[in-house]
Amino acid sequence: MSKNVRVRFAPSPTGPLHIGGVRTALFNYLFAKKHGGDFVLRIEDTDQNRYVAGAEDYIVNALNWCNIPFDEGPGKNEKFGPYRQSERKHLYKQYADQLIADGNAYYAFDTSEQLDAERKSHEAEGKTFIYNWHNRKKGRLINSLILTEAETNAKIDAGENYVVRFKSPQDQTLHLKDIIRGNMTIDTNVLDDKILFKSDGMPTYHLANIVDDHLMEISHVIRGEEWLPSLALHQLLYDAFGWDAPEFAHLPLILKPTGKGKLSKRDGDKMGFPVFPLEYTAPDGTVSKGYKEEGYFAEAVINFLSFLGWNPGTEQEVFSLEQLISDFDLARVNKAGARFDPDKTKWFNHHYMQQQLDLNLAEQFKTTQQELKDVDVNYIALVVGLIKERATFVSDFWELSHFFFTAPNSFDEKASKKALKEGTTEVLTKVIELINTTEDFTVEQLQTNIKSWITANNIGFGKIMMPLRLALVGALQGPDVFDIMFMIGKVETVKRIEGLIHTL
Repeated sequence: MSKNVRVRFAPSPTGPLHIGGVRTALFNYLFAKKHGGDFVLRIEDTDQNRYVAGAEDYIVNALNWCNIPFDEGPGKNEKFGPYRQSERKHLYKQYADQLIADGNAYYAFDTSEQLDAERKSHEAEGKTFIYNWHNRKKGRLINSLILTEAETNAKIDAGENYVVRFKSPQDQTLHLKDIIRGNMTIDTNVLDDKILFKSDGMPTYHLANIVDDHLMEISHVIRGEEWLPSLALHQLLYDAFGWDAPEFAHLPLILKPTGKGKLSKRDGDKMGFPVFPLEYTAPDGTVSKGYKEEGYFAEAVINFLSFLGWNPGTEQEVFSLEQLISDFDLARVNKAGARFDPDKTKWFNHHYMQQQLDLNLAEQFKTTQQELKDVDVNYIALVVGLIKERATFVSDFWELSHFFFTAPNSFDEKASKKALKEGTTEVLTKVIELINTTEDFTVEQLQTNIKSWITANNIGFGKIMMPLRLALVGALQGPDVFDIMFMIGKVETVKRIEGLIHTL
């Protein structure tokens, strides 16, 4: 690319970071790293009324857990700092003043009551009120375009509340370009005069983000589709300042699992899946699920998020972060919304479960069960290696493996009816004899001795293996019977078989 790639992720600290925000951060990160650029975090906290304490820390922790940390941002490599908009307040007024001086903006003193009256008046006539060229100078609206300079200054000096509005041009066709959506045209007559600056000294998002993107030398703005209606204003602001605009790319919405409407926290609550990367406790004490705490691997979260709106053009679905960086291309991001599939997220997690080291999983598993407190973690790791193929989360392990650690205290009724037949006591007694005489107590030797005896005596395998499994597990489930016998040892194996015989 002709200029250094610099992208920014600019969330508002108004609560937890939604998974859609993480997807936006991820696509920015992938694009930056592919082109050797910088990934910037900027906290857009101009709306102090909605500010939530701790939200910024949550955002940073979420990005770090997802392994997509920012290169520049609050407290880190602050070449263009500060990176919180509330700490940049002193910058924005001079740019608002510049727009006014150049005739591209104006002061407006209309109260909310006056604006409400205008809206109702228009509605009564079947019209929609838009504050722009059509009515800004007709006399009903109070602004510096109809007031003299002295009258305007007198109102400001008297402390009257005001806003600075952008003066949208009339009778122009604006040509816009988006990397994902292509070329677009907008009739400027339909645009309203957006508020850029308020008398409390704080800019709106529109002014602040344009000024900050320019000053921070942002080359590409990759953001959600919800900002597409603002693109025309933002391009006009760049033109008004005489600045080169960055390239824009508006990402598609993440849709509900039904495909209808934008994914929300309510959907996750209703269907039992997280919509936040980390668990979040709201100021009122409400706790929302997080992918991390629900047992998802960060690699799985990143992999499934990458497919929400992007595809590689191949059948490949599993990508490491390095592969994503190599293959990511904004040209392959879809325009249409991407349906969120909770089952697919579990599929990815199952895949990444298999890639984890058994010892690492065992260490996690050990912390979740009191029964494992005094069990050697290396033994737990051997168990994990036998059962993780059937697991999606570490939280599944106990259900799949409890019989490796504790003997069954009951036997599944349905399984018992299927496995226990006439003559079961006699054949299990013979199995005990075979086990006790097996000196080399290995999986292979146990398998050879017992299967050879079954074959030699022309006994159906089910007649032996089903009650044997029932004795060891308490149900007809679990990994290979001989693996279980080897893991729990000769003494425990015999003890469990005897325990089943005593119930017959």
